[in-house]
Amino acid sequence: MDIILIPGFWLDGDSWNEVAAPLRAAGHPIHQLTLPGLESRDADRTGITFQDHVDAVVAAIDAIDTPVVLVGHSGGGAIAYGAVDARPEKVARVIYVDSGPLSEGGVINDELPVVNGEIPLPDWSVFEDDDLIDLTDALREHFRAIAIPEPERVASDVFHPTNPARYGVPATVICCEFRSEQMRKWMEGGFAAELPLTASYELVDLPTGHWPQFTKPAELAATILAAVARELSSPGARRRTPRSPASRSAPDTADPLPAGPASSLAIGVRLRRS
Repeated sequence: MDIILIPGFWLDGDSWNEVAAPLRAAGHPIHQLTLPGLESRDADRTGITFQDHVDAVVAAIDAIDTPVVLVGHSGGGAIAYGAVDARPEKVARVIYVDSGPLSEGGVINDELPVVNGEIPLPDWSVFEDDDLIDLTDALREHFRAIAIPEPERVASDVFHPTNPARYGVPATVICCEFRSEQMRKWMEGGFAAELPLTASYELVDLPTGHWPQFTKPAELAATILAAVARELSSPGARRRTPRSPASRSAPDTADPLPAGPASSLAIGVRLRRS
């Protein structure tokens, strides 16, 4: 099954390399997207919007004849959900890596520091400790060396989904810096409002920091492959009936761990409060 990998903020398609290799070895065609404005540090990011990033994912979906699996990390999860809203009939499953779907009127993260119309990778002191779990000094140096500023409007544009068929696309949430138990509590409190409306979803724990493609790439690949295998084991079951509000409290779960700290679901990055 074709798998489209959507990077989070500050990263291009190559940031998925260590995850993509075992996915390809398992026989899946892999598409590592580099979104508009993230081609290089010198790329023109003027006026690039959230919708431009969604459109790039939709174009990748349209170039493939069969249904695909979308994998979105961090802010890329919100971009993936925008593509699900645009092409629900072409998405077999969406996998959120330390992220989740935006709700009507939501933004990815409008609190990140903006410099001259773009968002450079902030100093590590801006992030909470849980974001940085397992991100060693060597990995931090690597990340900063490859980091590309994010277009400002991708983070701050408001999301307006329109297609109720999006709720029929099954979802997997891979919980890293936040745990599945915390996600359940957020949903009970009305946060992550789109996820309980999804016809079929599961919460899977992969304990590490916010960038598992760097800190636990083999484990992340194995978790993605397991979700894809579950999808392939139930052919024809992809088009499901969305949940009614009365049935929102019954997610599929996998190995819940103790509750983790609160987090911004859309990007997974929490800014340190002074």
